Amino acid sequence: MTESATTGSAHGHRYTERLTTPWWWWIAGAVLAVVIGVEVQMAGYYQAWTWAVYPILVVLFGWGLWSMGRTQVVVDADGSLQAHKAMLPREVIARGTAIAPSAKSAAMGRQLDPAAYLMHRSWIKSMVLLVLEDPDDPTPYWLISTRHPDRILAALKMTDAAQD
Repeated sequence: MTESATTGSAHGHRYTERLTTPWWWWIAGAVLAVVIGVEVQMAGYYQAWTWAVYPILVVLFGWGLWSMGRTQVVVDADGSLQAHKAMLPREVIARGTAIAPSAKSAAMGRQLDPAAYLMHRSWIKSMVLLVLEDPDDPTPYWLISTRHPDRILAALKMTDAAQD
């Protein structure tokens, strides 16, 4: 599976990124399906019905990995950000910054505000932090997994607050 990140698409989006799972997870899933299948076969004394477990496990693991890698981060033509199923209008974003992989554990741990919106994918190392300025919304900021935080900030027409 390959990563997908584009700046400009057929739909008029400024930026689109699909947070696919790593390719080696598919190999690990296949190995795990075989190991569990062998265990079921041994438990079933190698009867004929135990062979049906293999395709069932492959389909289940494949569906799980495929569904985990369907998440998209989109900045549309109006500058609104869509992170999975949530939408954030550009007007309410005060500033943004890229969170480096080395700072991710701090941002997700002791510094995380419980009221923040979080879209985290563990296999994505970097994140983008978008601070909100909306008096009607109790959410202080959004913290979103992305492989390219600089491209999201550019699509939102923002500079990295950490660079200022």
